Amino acid sequence: MNDIQTIRLGCGAGFSSDRLGPAVDLAQRGALDYLIFECIGERTMAFGHRDRMLDPARGYNPQLRARMRGVLAHCYANGTKIVTNMGVANPRAAALLIIEIARELGLTGLKVACVEGDDVTHLIGPDTEFMDHPGAVKDVGLRMVGANVYLGVEALLPALQAGADVVIAGRIADPALFLSPLVHRFGWALDDWTALGRGTLAGHLMECGMQVTGGYFADPGFKDVPRLADCGFPIAEVAADGSFVITKLDDTGGCVTPATVKEQLLYEVHDPAAYLTPDVTANFRGVSVTEIGTDRVRLTGADGSARPEKLKVTIGFDGGFLGEGGISYAGPNARARATLAAEVIRERLTRINRLGGDLRIDLVGMNSLHQTAEVPVSDSADIRLHVALRSTDRDDIDMMLWEVESLLCCGPAGGGGYRGQVTPCVVTHSCLIARDQTSPTFEMFVA
Repeated sequence: MNDIQTIRLGCGAGFSSDRLGPAVDLAQRGALDYLIFECIGERTMAFGHRDRMLDPARGYNPQLRARMRGVLAHCYANGTKIVTNMGVANPRAAALLIIEIARELGLTGLKVACVEGDDVTHLIGPDTEFMDHPGAVKDVGLRMVGANVYLGVEALLPALQAGADVVIAGRIADPALFLSPLVHRFGWALDDWTALGRGTLAGHLMECGMQVTGGYFADPGFKDVPRLADCGFPIAEVAADGSFVITKLDDTGGCVTPATVKEQLLYEVHDPAAYLTPDVTANFRGVSVTEIGTDRVRLTGADGSARPEKLKVTIGFDGGFLGEGGISYAGPNARARATLAAEVIRERLTRINRLGGDLRIDLVGMNSLHQTAEVPVSDSADIRLHVALRSTDRDDIDMMLWEVESLLCCGPAGGGGYRGQVTPCVVTHSCLIARDQTSPTFEMFVA
């Protein structure tokens, strides 16, 4: 464990399916005080509820077992605490799985705290209004699977104070996963808005893992990243005054530069002067970014003001099924043939079959990402027709896939490479609730 004046935080995951290897590397030789796994997005939360409905023993992150088997023994041996939201829609089952793994690994005495209270499904009714667009729950026309409030530091502190080696929760605001160890170890007051704003900046930069060490940054010839295949996860060295350095292990791939840091600083920040979290209204406008060495960038100057009165809630709905079918066209006049195939399939699905649900047809290689922009395309380009239908009626999905596959003989010349698949689908919306409607709790388990 490092000196109390500096806390060393590592990010072990920046999204639900992030790589495992760099996290194991940090657990082995990162000399960390805390290893944080941030693994929830709005859709993954809703899918967690769907999984738990199908099996009450599920609902946590699918990679939880692999991640814990990879890092748990190293963290326990090195005195590194773990904080994570991998509990998703079932934190208690997740905690019990970690205890099971700890016993298998012989980690006697390891303490796992399960934090609950983010599930506020019982507070959401048909007339609950959305914050992101006009309308209410009753207007969606889909079955609600669950609703979770974004909790902050106050939900995690009691578990940390109780000496947990692993703290596992559900919907915790991403920066709060990193901020809570700082508040715990430095003793920051929960109304020290400047300190909380600075710690939130550290959490915001760390929460997406490799995005601050070169991942999702590289653009060959413009922004080159060395050894991207071996990119390491980030480390934050945070001082008691909230200033910090972003870095990584020396011999890992990737890079930490002012550019990688600035891109992540701006990520999902709509107003740099008022970045809202459950803990603080952070102000990043005065932040200074300074390169102080190879793969070492220092940040200072963040601030904060009083936290919001209300908390954000993500409401998940069962969207039924998502069907996707595709067929490829290549060679001379491929663009015209693919366009004709799209016209045929649209007419077949809408006029002849009269399918319900939400239909989308794209020409990948032509307009799938720039649907409203003029992008030059060669007539001999490789183009793939991609048809997607979301519906609560599985028969509609099956009919769509049938029609796309029929293009092999009933569509334009040269089509091939048909593939089709059906996956579960969720829809999410957001609302606000009063802070006093939440009451987080924790339960401790010992291996």
